[in-house]
Amino acid sequence: MQTGSVSFERDIRPLFRPIDIEHMSGMDVPLDDYSFMSDKENAQNVLEYLNGKKQPQMPPGGPFWSEDQLSLFARWMEQGCRP
Repeated sequence: MQTGSVSFERDIRPLFRPIDIEHMSGMDVPLDDYSFMSDKENAQNVLEYLNGKKQPQMPPGGPFWSEDQLSLFARWMEQGCRP
């Protein structure tokens, strides 16, 4: 797992597959839009769908994110959702 500062463009955005982005954009959740994702409430909601605290767990049908991927996303949020 990477240490140091976490970037949306470098570290977070690539975790979302094109099918994930397409599926969620239809639900008004633009996973590839930094302005949307950097809003703390939006990011928290996405994280809760990714880790299964909210259902249905993302991405639909899996493969679900690993603990390392979830930790990276949480660290990105903790660091202030850097671009």
